[in-house]
Amino acid sequence: MKILFKTLFLSLIFFTAGHNLSAQEYSSAVGLRLGYPLSASYKTFISDNSALEGYVGFRSFGFGNWISIHGAYQVHNPINGVDGLQWYYGGGLGIFIWSYDFDTSFASTSFGLQGYLGLDYKFPNTPISITLDWVPTFFIGNININSFGGDYGALGVRYVFAE
Repeated sequence: MKILFKTLFLSLIFFTAGHNLSAQEYSSAVGLRLGYPLSASYKTFISDNSALEGYVGFRSFGFGNWISIHGAYQVHNPINGVDGLQWYYGGGLGIFIWSYDFDTSFASTSFGLQGYLGLDYKFPNTPISITLDWVPTFFIGNININSFGGDYGALGVRYVFAE
């Protein structure tokens, strides 16, 4: 497992080192991710084309709920012909704290290795950005041992702090 993480980390460094495109349309933003899970989000650019995003989410369903905390590294690239529109990809980690109500109540924790693929649009002359992404997640943990969730993602609406 350590070799996998080292390989992914080194690949990410080498892959992103060659990107000199200027895709950044804003420096940071805060808002909501409306999807699976419903989340409060903060995104900040650390270079012209790379950003860090953190969000805290909540999901409720018929027999329980979960709270999650996520962190992601994303690489943004402009889409030619549409000012303010970018596509992005990246990876991240999440921790999920599950609470179940079956015959007896119990809690569990799992971790998620996440991929990111999405679109980010910053409206001109207004401090609003929207995103739409897909976040496939591979779960590792007590209840969801080695399971895959391909239906995660969200529509994000954020207030842009600075351009």
